[in-house]
Amino acid sequence: MKEWFVYILRCADDSLYTGIAIDVTRRIDEHNGKLPGGARYTRGRRPVRLLHSEQVASRAEACHREMEIKRLKKSEKELLIGG
Repeated sequence: MKEWFVYILRCADDSLYTGIAIDVTRRIDEHNGKLPGGARYTRGRRPVRLLHSEQVASRAEACHREMEIKRLKKSEKELLIGG
């Protein structure tokens, strides 16, 4: 079984982006334009940097955790990442 991760990025405009991936390093490179892909949201907010990641057991669990994090207020996300 593949390991999945939920991650939070800080964008250049100080916004936070939450996503899921198997390979977080590759995904950040996509978000930063080093590789093809990446979210439309991050394209105009580069560079992005990783602030937080959590390993989870499955894609379903990653999607569930991603939605939990996305529902948080920015101040609550900052507490989660320790900022």
